[in-house]
Amino acid sequence: MTKPVCIIPARGGSKGVPKKNIRLIAGKPLIYYTIKSALESKIFSHVIVSTEDKKIASIAKKYGAEVPFMRPKNLATDKTATAPVLLHAIKKLNSLGIYFEIFVYRDCTCPFIDGRDMRGTIELLKKSDCYATCGSVKAHPSPYFGMWEPNKD
Repeated sequence: MTKPVCIIPARGGSKGVPKKNIRLIAGKPLIYYTIKSALESKIFSHVIVSTEDKKIASIAKKYGAEVPFMRPKNLATDKTATAPVLLHAIKKLNSLGIYFEIFVYRDCTCPFIDGRDMRGTIELLKKSDCYATCGSVKAHPSPYFGMWEPNKD
């Protein structure tokens, strides 16, 4: 079995938090933490960043990720779902001779996922009779979720 591939979509045109994927967190761009954990896990044959943004591509390469293609602008809009982005990346990788049976989609905005989490996910996938796994965590209740302000009208 071939080693899995890690695909990290990183769009440059975020509206809510502009350039969020390269915003500095503790002195490093947010995308750094996702790339670092994927590389340190030593479970991937390739750690790929899919982006349309040249600056994100440059930063991703600086921290050891591969950017073997640029994502087309039509797959980098506010309304673009993740599935077409991943499908584009898979097709591009295959066209470059990179084949794999398993890929891991890593979101830049989840920087605390570590190699142990990724290894466990892949082990679970291989042991089970399923086609996909999805990591999740139990949400801690926030007292602010239950607050409301009475309407004076």
